[in-house]
Amino acid sequence: MIEIIWLGRGGQGAFTAAKLLGAAYTADGGDKYALAFPSFGPERRGAPVRAFTKLDTKPVADRSQTEKADYIVILDDTLYTPQLRSLLKENGRLIVNSKTAIDGAFTFDAEKISGELRLPTVNTVMYGLLVGLSKAVSAENAAMSIREYMPAKIQERNISALLKAAEEAAV
Repeated sequence: MIEIIWLGRGGQGAFTAAKLLGAAYTADGGDKYALAFPSFGPERRGAPVRAFTKLDTKPVADRSQTEKADYIVILDDTLYTPQLRSLLKENGRLIVNSKTAIDGAFTFDAEKISGELRLPTVNTVMYGLLVGLSKAVSAENAAMSIREYMPAKIQERNISALLKAAEEAAV
C-alpha cells in the first residue's frame, strides 16, 4: 500500500489534492483501490489540516490515520517540523512547498507556479510534484481527475500547474 499524508491549512486544498490523487489512481480500473479522507481540528480557514490518501491493489478497508507514510506533502512550510520524519517509512519522502531548502526534503517554490497561473492555492502544484516524484499515477490520469472534479472555469489553469510541477519533479 502507498500512503500519503497531506499537510496544509484550511482553505489550501489539501483534502482536494488527496481526493484527486485517489481518483487518478483508480481511473484505469482493474485492481486499483483508493481511499482519501481528511482529519480536521477546529474547522476554520487557516487552521492546520491533515488529509490522507491510501492506494492499493486490493480494497482499502483501513480508515485510520496513516502512521507511516511513503510521502508527506506539505503545502505550507510553517507546518514543517523535523519530527515529521518519524512518520515516514524507511524510503519515504518529504515534499515541501518552500522557498528555502530543507535538509532531506524535496523543496519547491509552489507559489511561483500558482502565482504565474493566478491560482489562489498551491494544492495542484503540490499534487503535480507528487505525481512527478512518485509515479504512482500518470500525469494524464492526474489531469483527468482535475477535469472530473474541479469546476470547468478553473480546470485548465490547475491542469497547467499540475503538468508543469510534474515535469519539474521528474527532472
